Amino acid sequence: MTTRRALLAVAGAALAAPAIAQEAYPSRPIRLVIPFPAGGPTDVYARFYSERLSRELGQPVVTENRGGAGGAIGSLEVARARPDGYTLLFGTASTHALYPLVTRQPQFDVTRDFTVVAEIGGGPLAWVVHPSQPATLAAFMAAAKTAQPPLSYGSPGTGTLMHLATELMKQGAGNVPMTHVPYRGAAPAMNDVIAGTLAMGVNTFGAALPLHEGGRARMLGIATPQRHPRAPDVPTVAEALNLPGFQAVLWHAVFAPPATPAPVLERLSAATNVMLADAAFRAALDGAGIVASSPGTPASAAAFIAAETERYRPIVDAIRPELEG
Repeated sequence: MTTRRALLAVAGAALAAPAIAQEAYPSRPIRLVIPFPAGGPTDVYARFYSERLSRELGQPVVTENRGGAGGAIGSLEVARARPDGYTLLFGTASTHALYPLVTRQPQFDVTRDFTVVAEIGGGPLAWVVHPSQPATLAAFMAAAKTAQPPLSYGSPGTGTLMHLATELMKQGAGNVPMTHVPYRGAAPAMNDVIAGTLAMGVNTFGAALPLHEGGRARMLGIATPQRHPRAPDVPTVAEALNLPGFQAVLWHAVFAPPATPAPVLERLSAATNVMLADAAFRAALDGAGIVASSPGTPASAAAFIAAETERYRPIVDAIRPELEG
């Protein structure tokens, strides 16, 4: 009797397995890990995304901030999660393009340990100065070339996108000899710009815009292809310094653990594309200073991330002593 019951249990499990495998996704809440603390630009976009993704999928998408180690802690947690589509990562340029470049011993491999779902855009960078500084980016850079002691600029930290993008801009403007001052976040650097103790700061456009509009700081350039409609008086870095194609965006992308089933990725990608194509969603993001990407595919997102990594590799190699100092 015991043997017969065991055989029946095995048979029942075999019959149930296809039903489980074919269960419609998603059938329960999804966890979206944000690898940075609450309140920053990544957190803002992640909450826009999670709210709309929940509507598209018909299941709650719960955000969870897991900051630390430059985004590595939250990223690793998702890389090691079960590949079933119920644990996702809201990654960034910092975690998936710059981290493998600036970290001597990376704790994860961007390609091997993650499956890309979608690249969804983010906050373009903007450079701001105290109102007493030169009125244009070209004039500021010209003054910086001969300033003694050298002018300083602040970023949220060594190896961040803000740091590396500024180094790229300095290089393109003729290797301007400015001194980098790393801060513990963008806000402290902006405070010193406002106080006039720091010559230049760099932040996302959305964070810098209120300072510019309020007259507490002047935005000299934005790293977008065209001027932003919310600040038409601010030129792009490309036009201000004659650097065709210069762009720098704190972009965001959604990742899943490796070996996530293709149907799950297709469902997530399709839902993301619906929201990226929606004018109301894009308008809401624009109000927060976020520029959404056009709809795409996991393959196009992976290609974009690989290209961004290679774009910053030369400047990282050039400032390697500072990164490892």
